[in-house]
Amino acid sequence: MSSVIASMTSRRLDVPLPRPWSPIVRSVAVIAVDIVDSEGRAGHGFSWVPAIGAGAVQALLDEDIREFAIGQPADAEMLWPRLWRHLHEVGSGGITTIAMAGLDLALWDLAARRADLSISAFLGEHRSEVEVYASGINFYYGLKDIEAQSRRWAKAGYSAVKLKVGRNDVAHDVERVATVRAAMGPDCKIMVDANQRWTVPQAVEALRELQQFDLQWVEEPLRADDLRAHRELRDAIDLPIALGENLYTVYRFAEYLEAGVVDIIQPNIVRVGGITPFREIAALAGDGIQLAPHLLTELSGQLALTLPDTPIIEDADGNDLHSLGLLAEEPPVRIEGARLRSAGRPGLGLKFVSQVGGDPHEH
Repeated sequence: MSSVIASMTSRRLDVPLPRPWSPIVRSVAVIAVDIVDSEGRAGHGFSWVPAIGAGAVQALLDEDIREFAIGQPADAEMLWPRLWRHLHEVGSGGITTIAMAGLDLALWDLAARRADLSISAFLGEHRSEVEVYASGINFYYGLKDIEAQSRRWAKAGYSAVKLKVGRNDVAHDVERVATVRAAMGPDCKIMVDANQRWTVPQAVEALRELQQFDLQWVEEPLRADDLRAHRELRDAIDLPIALGENLYTVYRFAEYLEAGVVDIIQPNIVRVGGITPFREIAALAGDGIQLAPHLLTELSGQLALTLPDTPIIEDADGNDLHSLGLLAEEPPVRIEGARLRSAGRPGLGLKFVSQVGGDPHEH
């Protein structure tokens, strides 16, 4: 008989960003989740939000999720659908799945630690390394800052990079992309991310101008949950479309894939509810669909090693958990020459600090 969940606790860590992502997003919050099973073994997971909703996520974890989880089997794949049905009245995604990720990740961490394997080895690795692209959270950067960032990327050996677009003046976006192209050289792959800022006519106008730079994809050109608008855009442009960081369930990913409006899916492992649903979503990707998980490099990179089809991982230029000072130990992945490898630590390999800005010791 498998063990059951004996206890579950959470704690919140808020950390300011070195440079705000937007006027609203000036910090991110991690809700670290610790569980102990009936045999005394521990597992460590987390939920994650930028700026908004951390209190609501922690409340859902501390109240409804904890009450449901205690006494349940310590098995992520068995528990996830039960918990999702239990919480469904409050919503199928968003805060619901973000909170669920804390428990799901802790259960996977427990299982891998019990086997004394890293999570990638526990799930089964298909490759020893994966390509990483540099991602600039740089919408509010001036041209000099963008040029300096791009030159750092080139020096570090990145052959694929992404920058933010979506200014009201298309000419300004053209100037920004031109700056990156000049700094990175003609062979670098360039992707752009509009973060849902455009309407269909605005996207069509902007992308006609930006295509001169031989773009690899446009990310979130429109409001992410507007499937009808994505159908219109697909009919109007040839450029591959990437999205997924703001889709929360396997059903929404399936709808977009069945509609033929997405070429690169980008699930955020926490936002979709953890490793259990992430693997279901990854399995949806068929021929011609690439997987590029959203942020959380230390976790996304490990899972990428387990996928049968070749993914590409986002490295958000100093905005990973380790760079933000949230980890008490070295990260569980290593990036050298734009290639990511696992460090081989048991479980998820993530130990969070006891407090932000304090001594980085294990909790």
